[in-house]
Amino acid sequence: MDLGGSSFKEVLEPHLIFSDFETAKSKSEANSNISFTKSRTCLDGKNGNHSKNGVYDLLECPVCKNLMYPPIHQCPNGHTLCSNCKITVHNRCPTCHRDLGNIRCLALEKVAESMELPCRYQNLGCHDIFPYHSKLKHEQNCRFRPYSCPYAGSECSMMCDIQALMNHLKDDHKVDVHDGFTFNHRYVKSNPHEVENATWMLTVFNCFGKHFCLHFEAFLLGTAPVYMAFLRFLGDEKEAKKFRYSLEVGANSRKLIWQGIPRSIRESHRKVRDSQDGLIIQRNLALYFSGGDKQQLKLRVTGRIWKEE
Repeated sequence: MDLGGSSFKEVLEPHLIFSDFETAKSKSEANSNISFTKSRTCLDGKNGNHSKNGVYDLLECPVCKNLMYPPIHQCPNGHTLCSNCKITVHNRCPTCHRDLGNIRCLALEKVAESMELPCRYQNLGCHDIFPYHSKLKHEQNCRFRPYSCPYAGSECSMMCDIQALMNHLKDDHKVDVHDGFTFNHRYVKSNPHEVENATWMLTVFNCFGKHFCLHFEAFLLGTAPVYMAFLRFLGDEKEAKKFRYSLEVGANSRKLIWQGIPRSIRESHRKVRDSQDGLIIQRNLALYFSGGDKQQLKLRVTGRIWKEE
């Protein structure tokens, strides 16, 4: 991990608990081969936890182990593989090493079209059955699909349900978790002039029976150094829209106030940050709010979360 040159300290008032946070690059936005390990409710293999039979075995690509969808290719000896892996293996059969050519396995494609299979997320709660050709499209948007880790300080590949995700954040990332719908934080940075290496911070709040992530970070917006705070919801977008939150920062009889809707962690951290959907504070203004000689950031951020009726 490429560490930055400075770090924040977060002061949680009124108890004045200090904790150091490492700087790090933002996590990878997408990882198509991500594994569902270390989860309380993990998936059994890439294709779900349904029982295999002979036909199902035939439809599993020998290279990527995913189900094959038309076009399904075969070599002159009858060994099959999916169209994506045909490119990966440079048009040579991974089983017998003969040139693949452009032979389609039409019989297996017809078998695939006649099959119905459960969603790969059935052991996470989805009990629907789908025609083979529409199963993949459903799984891309299934409401039971696992969530990616919202921690932006590392390239974390964890995907799991919400409860397992909470355990992961506490155990593996040492994230602070607090109960309540209001907060009062003071962020301290010894050298506020270094923002090129983004410093990520994350705090989780439990309220209304749900979980929310508060992010605070420094980065360059174009060429302007800024600080940004925003809230994300550990759940789907539809449920996130039931909530509202406000953030406030200020001093010297001046203040900035932001009110918004928490964004679902279904959306990547980078997408939310780049949309600027949160409280953005220019560095000069942040230093003005900090007082003193403007050589150290001491920024107080207060906030509230509530549920819309």
